[in-house]
Amino acid sequence: MATTARKATTAVLEERDRQRRRTAERLLASSVKLSFDPLTEVDWDAEPVPGAYYIAPRRISLYGTALWQGLTEEQRIELSKHEVASVASVGIWFEEILMQMLLRHAFDRDPTTAHVQYALTEIADECRHSVMFARMIAKMGAPAYGAGRVAHNLGRVFKAVSTHSQTFGGTMYVEEILDSFQREMMNDESLQPLVRQVSRIHVIEEARHITYAREELQRKDLGLVRRRAEQLLMGVVIYFATTRLIHPRVYASVGIDPAEGSRAARANPHWRAAKVEMAAKVVGVLDRAGLVGRTNRWLLRAAGVV
Repeated sequence: MATTARKATTAVLEERDRQRRRTAERLLASSVKLSFDPLTEVDWDAEPVPGAYYIAPRRISLYGTALWQGLTEEQRIELSKHEVASVASVGIWFEEILMQMLLRHAFDRDPTTAHVQYALTEIADECRHSVMFARMIAKMGAPAYGAGRVAHNLGRVFKAVSTHSQTFGGTMYVEEILDSFQREMMNDESLQPLVRQVSRIHVIEEARHITYAREELQRKDLGLVRRRAEQLLMGVVIYFATTRLIHPRVYASVGIDPAEGSRAARANPHWRAAKVEMAAKVVGVLDRAGLVGRTNRWLLRAAGVV
């Protein structure tokens, strides 16, 4: 009986290794065909288009509020620019965390495997993305708002101690949120060309990263106790990654008190609906992987994504 069980376990592990290899080989082949150098692919010298938003008005955190009604069209466009800069700077924050987590993942595995070689390829992609986001923020003349002091320092801990589920679950969440934003942006011809070009590159390359994370996440079996702990940690990641997307200081760019702007955004049903819509797909994936449950659903509600 014991021998049969060992053989069954070995067969399962061997099949997982084959799946990892096939996925990595496919993603490596895609990387050869569809990778971009943002330093040359983006027109960094183009001037902004007068009167064009940086993100659709309905995706701005104050859209529909009394504060929004009090803004001029010029101020609304300016706020859209600063909110895009805020989201991009949070993207840099998490991509820097992700690169370190992927290095830890690769450090413990055979570098001759396609699985590890794709992890290293993804790190190279993320380096380019971080530079691209940073150049976009600078080109727009906005600050690199970042995730805030608390989230920034929690990131120091997370990148050093994250588990397999946290590494790939966190990756899935943040990348899917950014992907939802940017798929709309790249297809909206009314928006500034700069943000559309940056969004297009990021969406195409991140599709591979999301596939890698999703398939790796689904290969992990969690026991009941471990699942509860992983859920709680995943809830913390979701809460801080979501609530830090829009830094309070963006509101000061159009003369609104940061605290007042933050309160209005938190209470804004349009902004909450936007977050729920953007997170719906990835929350479903995390749920199927056992990373959403009663242990962390309250944190997801607090983040405004369910």
